Amino acid sequence: MIDYEKRKTLQKNIKEGATYRLAQEDTDFLGSDSLRAQRLMLEYLKTDKILHEKCIQSTVVVFGSARILSPEEANSKMEQIQKMLDASPDDEVMQKAYKRAERNLRNSHYYAQAIEFSKMISEHYQKEGVCDYVIMTGGGPGIMEAANLGAFEINTQTIGLNITLPYEQTPNAFISPDLAFRFHYFAIRKMHFLVRAKALVVFPGGYGTMDELFEVLTLVQTKKMNPIPIILFGSEFWKRAIDFDFLVEEGMINDNDLKLFRIVDSIDEAFTMLQRFHAEHL
Repeated sequence: MIDYEKRKTLQKNIKEGATYRLAQEDTDFLGSDSLRAQRLMLEYLKTDKILHEKCIQSTVVVFGSARILSPEEANSKMEQIQKMLDASPDDEVMQKAYKRAERNLRNSHYYAQAIEFSKMISEHYQKEGVCDYVIMTGGGPGIMEAANLGAFEINTQTIGLNITLPYEQTPNAFISPDLAFRFHYFAIRKMHFLVRAKALVVFPGGYGTMDELFEVLTLVQTKKMNPIPIILFGSEFWKRAIDFDFLVEEGMINDNDLKLFRIVDSIDEAFTMLQRFHAEHL
Protein backbone atom coordinates (compact mmCIF):
# COMPACT_ATOMS: atom_id res chain seq x y z
CA MET A 1 0.00 0.00 0.00
CA ILE A 2 1.35 3.47 -1.01
CA ASP A 3 1.23 5.80 1.97
CA TYR A 4 -0.34 9.28 1.86
CA GLU A 5 2.94 11.25 1.68
CA LYS A 6 4.28 9.05 -1.11
CA ARG A 7 1.04 9.53 -3.06
CA LYS A 8 1.29 13.33 -2.67
CA THR A 9 4.90 13.29 -3.88
CA LEU A 10 3.96 11.27 -6.95
CA GLN A 11 1.08 13.59 -7.74
CA LYS A 12 3.32 16.62 -7.29
CA ASN A 13 5.86 15.16 -9.73
CA ILE A 14 3.10 14.58 -12.28
CA LYS A 15 1.76 18.12 -11.97
CA GLU A 16 5.22 19.63 -12.33
CA GLY A 17 6.05 17.54 -15.40
CA ALA A 18 6.32 19.12 -18.84
CA THR A 19 3.53 16.99 -20.33
CA TYR A 20 1.03 18.15 -17.71
CA ARG A 21 1.40 21.84 -18.54
CA LEU A 22 -1.33 23.50 -20.52
CA ALA A 23 -0.09 23.90 -24.09
CA GLN A 24 -0.46 27.69 -23.89
CA GLU A 25 1.74 27.76 -20.75
CA ASP A 26 4.44 25.41 -22.02
CA THR A 27 7.17 27.73 -23.29
CA ASP A 28 9.41 24.81 -24.29
CA PHE A 29 6.64 23.44 -26.49
CA LEU A 30 5.72 26.86 -27.90
CA GLY A 31 9.38 27.56 -28.69
CA SER A 32 9.96 24.27 -30.50
CA ASP A 33 10.85 24.06 -34.19
CA SER A 34 7.57 22.33 -35.01
CA LEU A 35 5.56 25.35 -33.90
CA ARG A 36 7.45 28.00 -35.89
CA ALA A 37 4.48 28.57 -38.21
CA GLN A 38 2.18 29.17 -35.23
CA ARG A 39 4.67 31.59 -33.65
CA LEU A 40 4.85 33.54 -36.90
CA MET A 41 1.07 33.76 -36.96
CA LEU A 42 0.81 34.79 -33.31
CA GLU A 43 3.47 37.46 -33.72
CA TYR A 44 1.50 38.95 -36.59
CA LEU A 45 -1.91 38.65 -34.90
CA LYS A 46 -0.93 40.21 -31.56
CA THR A 47 0.32 43.44 -33.14
CA ASP A 48 -2.52 43.55 -35.66
CA LYS A 49 -5.13 43.13 -32.92
CA ILE A 50 -3.69 45.91 -30.76
CA LEU A 51 -3.30 48.36 -33.66
CA HIS A 52 -6.89 47.66 -34.67
CA GLU A 53 -8.14 48.18 -31.10
CA LYS A 54 -6.21 51.48 -30.93
CA CYS A 55 -7.90 52.56 -34.20
CA ILE A 56 -4.58 53.03 -36.02
CA GLN A 57 -5.81 53.58 -39.57
CA SER A 58 -2.55 54.39 -41.33
CA THR A 59 1.12 55.06 -40.65
CA VAL A 60 4.11 57.00 -41.93
CA VAL A 61 7.17 54.80 -41.56
CA VAL A 62 10.49 56.47 -40.77
CA PHE A 63 13.76 54.60 -41.22
CA GLY A 64 17.32 55.78 -40.61
CA SER A 65 20.53 55.09 -38.77
CA ALA A 66 20.51 54.13 -35.09
CA ARG A 67 23.94 55.78 -34.86
CA ILE A 68 22.95 59.35 -35.64
CA LEU A 69 23.18 61.47 -32.50
CA SER A 70 21.14 64.43 -31.39
CA PRO A 71 22.86 67.80 -31.95
CA GLU A 72 23.25 68.20 -28.19
CA GLU A 73 24.90 64.81 -27.70
CA ALA A 74 27.08 65.18 -30.78
CA ASN A 75 28.26 68.62 -29.69
CA SER A 76 29.01 67.41 -26.15
CA LYS A 77 31.11 64.51 -27.45
CA MET A 78 32.89 66.83 -29.85
CA GLU A 79 33.87 69.14 -27.00
CA GLN A 80 35.15 66.23 -24.90
CA ILE A 81 37.28 64.86 -27.72
CA GLN A 82 38.54 68.34 -28.59
CA LYS A 83 39.89 68.72 -25.06
CA MET A 84 41.62 65.34 -25.21
CA LEU A 85 43.08 66.11 -28.62
CA ASP A 86 44.36 69.47 -27.40
CA ALA A 87 46.18 67.63 -24.63
CA SER A 88 47.66 65.06 -27.06
CA PRO A 89 47.66 66.62 -30.57
CA ASP A 90 49.91 63.91 -32.07
CA ASP A 91 47.84 60.98 -30.82
CA GLU A 92 46.56 59.15 -33.94
CA VAL A 93 43.75 57.47 -32.03
CA MET A 94 42.49 60.84 -30.85
CA GLN A 95 42.83 62.27 -34.35
CA LYS A 96 40.59 59.51 -35.71
CA ALA A 97 38.15 60.00 -32.85
CA TYR A 98 38.01 63.71 -33.67
CA LYS A 99 37.15 62.97 -37.30
CA ARG A 100 34.35 60.62 -36.17
CA ALA A 101 33.03 63.23 -33.76
CA GLU A 102 33.18 65.85 -36.52
CA ARG A 103 31.18 63.59 -38.82
CA ASN A 104 28.65 62.79 -36.08
CA LEU A 105 28.14 66.48 -35.40
CA ARG A 106 27.67 67.18 -39.12
CA ASN A 107 25.07 64.40 -39.43
CA SER A 108 23.21 65.37 -36.28
CA HIS A 109 21.06 67.80 -38.25
CA TYR A 110 19.20 64.75 -39.59
CA TYR A 111 18.10 64.01 -36.01
CA ALA A 112 16.67 67.50 -35.67
CA GLN A 113 14.94 67.27 -39.05
CA ALA A 114 13.38 63.90 -38.17
CA ILE A 115 11.88 65.49 -35.05
CA GLU A 116 10.38 68.37 -37.01
CA PHE A 117 9.04 66.14 -39.78
CA SER A 118 7.37 63.89 -37.22
CA LYS A 119 5.80 66.88 -35.49
CA MET A 120 4.50 68.26 -38.77
CA ILE A 121 2.89 64.98 -39.85
CA SER A 122 1.47 64.12 -36.43
CA GLU A 123 0.05 67.57 -35.78
CA HIS A 124 -1.60 67.76 -39.18
CA TYR A 125 -3.21 64.31 -39.27
CA GLN A 126 -3.86 63.26 -35.68
CA LYS A 127 -6.85 65.42 -34.81
CA GLU A 128 -9.86 64.71 -32.61
CA GLY A 129 -8.84 61.13 -31.93
CA VAL A 130 -8.32 60.19 -35.57
CA CYS A 131 -5.20 58.00 -35.83
CA ASP A 132 -4.08 58.52 -39.42
CA TYR A 133 -0.49 58.84 -40.60
CA VAL A 134 0.84 57.75 -37.21
CA ILE A 135 4.64 57.84 -37.06
CA MET A 136 6.06 54.32 -36.95
CA THR A 137 9.74 53.46 -36.45
CA GLY A 138 11.94 50.52 -35.54
CA GLY A 139 11.78 51.74 -31.96
CA GLY A 140 15.52 52.10 -31.41
CA PRO A 141 17.91 55.04 -31.01
CA GLY A 142 19.13 57.59 -33.55
CA ILE A 143 16.69 58.61 -36.27
CA MET A 144 14.08 56.22 -34.87
CA GLU A 145 14.24 57.96 -31.50
CA ALA A 146 14.05 61.39 -33.16
CA ALA A 147 10.91 60.49 -35.12
CA ASN A 148 9.18 59.06 -32.04
CA LEU A 149 10.31 62.10 -30.04
CA GLY A 150 8.69 64.53 -32.47
CA ALA A 151 5.27 62.93 -32.00
CA PHE A 152 5.84 62.54 -28.26
CA GLU A 153 6.57 66.25 -27.81
CA ILE A 154 3.15 67.22 -29.14
CA ASN A 155 1.30 64.43 -27.28
CA THR A 156 0.31 62.34 -30.29
CA GLN A 157 0.44 58.60 -30.83
CA THR A 158 3.65 57.04 -32.13
CA ILE A 159 4.59 53.40 -32.74
CA GLY A 160 7.86 51.49 -32.25
CA LEU A 161 8.53 48.01 -33.62
CA ASN A 162 11.57 46.73 -31.73
CA ILE A 163 13.39 43.51 -32.59
CA THR A 164 15.15 40.97 -30.38
CA LEU A 165 18.85 40.98 -31.31
CA PRO A 166 21.96 39.18 -29.99
CA TYR A 167 22.85 42.50 -28.36
CA GLU A 168 19.70 43.73 -26.63
CA GLN A 169 18.08 46.69 -28.37
CA THR A 170 16.34 48.85 -25.80
CA PRO A 171 13.24 50.70 -27.01
CA ASN A 172 13.63 54.45 -27.01
CA ALA A 173 11.69 56.32 -24.33
CA PHE A 174 9.36 58.23 -26.67
CA ILE A 175 7.20 55.45 -28.10
CA SER A 176 3.60 55.47 -26.89
CA PRO A 177 3.74 52.78 -24.14
CA ASP A 178 0.70 50.90 -25.47
CA LEU A 179 2.14 50.98 -29.01
CA ALA A 180 5.59 49.57 -28.24
CA PHE A 181 6.05 46.11 -29.74
CA ARG A 182 8.88 43.58 -29.75
CA PHE A 183 9.43 40.99 -32.48
CA HIS A 184 11.49 37.87 -32.89
CA TYR A 185 10.95 37.50 -36.63
CA PHE A 186 12.20 40.18 -39.01
CA ALA A 187 9.67 39.01 -41.62
CA ILE A 188 6.63 39.74 -39.43
CA ARG A 189 8.09 43.05 -38.32
CA LYS A 190 8.57 44.02 -41.98
CA MET A 191 4.95 43.16 -42.72
CA HIS A 192 3.72 45.45 -39.97
CA PHE A 193 5.94 48.25 -41.22
CA LEU A 194 4.10 48.19 -44.53
CA VAL A 195 0.58 46.87 -44.05
CA ARG A 196 -0.76 50.30 -42.97
CA ALA A 197 1.97 52.50 -44.48
CA LYS A 198 0.91 55.57 -46.42
CA ALA A 199 4.48 56.82 -46.85
CA LEU A 200 8.07 55.76 -46.26
CA VAL A 201 10.63 58.38 -45.24
CA VAL A 202 14.23 57.18 -45.22
CA PHE A 203 17.02 59.15 -43.59
CA PRO A 204 20.70 58.21 -44.05
CA GLY A 205 21.57 54.82 -42.61
CA GLY A 206 23.48 51.57 -42.97
CA TYR A 207 22.68 47.94 -43.72
CA GLY A 208 19.33 47.86 -41.92
CA THR A 209 18.12 51.08 -43.51
CA MET A 210 19.22 49.95 -46.99
CA ASP A 211 17.56 46.57 -46.47
CA GLU A 212 14.21 48.15 -45.63
CA LEU A 213 14.46 50.71 -48.45
CA PHE A 214 15.23 48.20 -51.19
CA GLU A 215 12.59 45.79 -49.97
CA VAL A 216 9.91 48.48 -50.30
CA LEU A 217 11.24 49.59 -53.69
CA THR A 218 11.09 45.97 -54.87
CA LEU A 219 7.57 45.43 -53.56
CA VAL A 220 6.29 48.56 -55.32
CA GLN A 221 8.28 47.85 -58.48
CA THR A 222 6.82 44.32 -58.72
CA LYS A 223 3.33 45.57 -57.78
CA LYS A 224 3.21 43.41 -54.65
CA MET A 225 2.03 46.50 -52.80
CA ASN A 226 0.29 49.70 -53.84
CA PRO A 227 2.51 52.70 -54.59
CA ILE A 228 3.30 54.99 -51.66
CA PRO A 229 5.55 58.04 -51.47
CA ILE A 230 9.10 56.82 -50.91
CA ILE A 231 11.10 59.81 -49.74
CA LEU A 232 14.87 59.73 -49.31
CA PHE A 233 15.99 62.53 -47.03
CA GLY A 234 19.39 64.11 -47.66
CA SER A 235 20.58 64.43 -51.25
CA GLU A 236 24.25 64.77 -50.27
CA PHE A 237 24.14 61.34 -48.65
CA TRP A 238 21.93 59.43 -51.07
CA LYS A 239 23.54 60.61 -54.30
CA ARG A 240 26.88 59.41 -53.03
CA ALA A 241 25.68 56.26 -51.24
CA ILE A 242 23.73 54.83 -54.21
CA ASP A 243 24.33 55.65 -57.87
CA PHE A 244 20.83 55.04 -59.21
CA ASP A 245 21.73 56.54 -62.60
CA PHE A 246 24.50 53.96 -62.93
CA LEU A 247 21.96 51.17 -62.33
CA VAL A 248 19.87 52.59 -65.21
CA GLU A 249 22.92 52.89 -67.49
CA GLU A 250 23.85 49.27 -66.79
CA GLY A 251 20.30 48.12 -67.52
CA MET A 252 19.78 46.84 -63.98
CA ILE A 253 16.69 49.03 -63.53
CA ASN A 254 14.51 51.04 -65.94
CA ASP A 255 14.14 54.80 -66.20
CA ASN A 256 10.64 54.49 -64.72
CA ASP A 257 12.09 52.85 -61.61
CA LEU A 258 13.66 56.20 -60.72
CA LYS A 259 10.12 57.55 -60.32
CA LEU A 260 9.44 55.17 -57.43
CA PHE A 261 11.21 57.50 -55.02
CA ARG A 262 12.22 61.11 -54.59
CA ILE A 263 15.21 62.66 -52.86
CA VAL A 264 14.49 65.75 -50.75
CA ASP A 265 16.38 68.08 -48.43
CA SER A 266 13.64 69.84 -46.47
CA ILE A 267 10.77 68.71 -44.30
CA ASP A 268 8.42 71.05 -46.15
CA GLU A 269 9.29 69.38 -49.44
CA ALA A 270 8.73 65.92 -47.92
CA PHE A 271 5.39 66.96 -46.42
CA THR A 272 4.19 68.54 -49.68
CA MET A 273 5.17 65.44 -51.64
CA LEU A 274 3.20 63.22 -49.27
CA GLN A 275 0.10 65.43 -49.46
CA ARG A 276 0.25 65.77 -53.24
CA PHE A 277 0.67 62.04 -53.75
CA HIS A 278 -2.40 61.14 -51.72
CA ALA A 279 -4.47 63.95 -53.24
CA GLU A 280 -3.72 62.47 -56.68
CA HIS A 281 -4.57 58.93 -55.56
CA LEU A 282 -7.89 59.61 -53.81
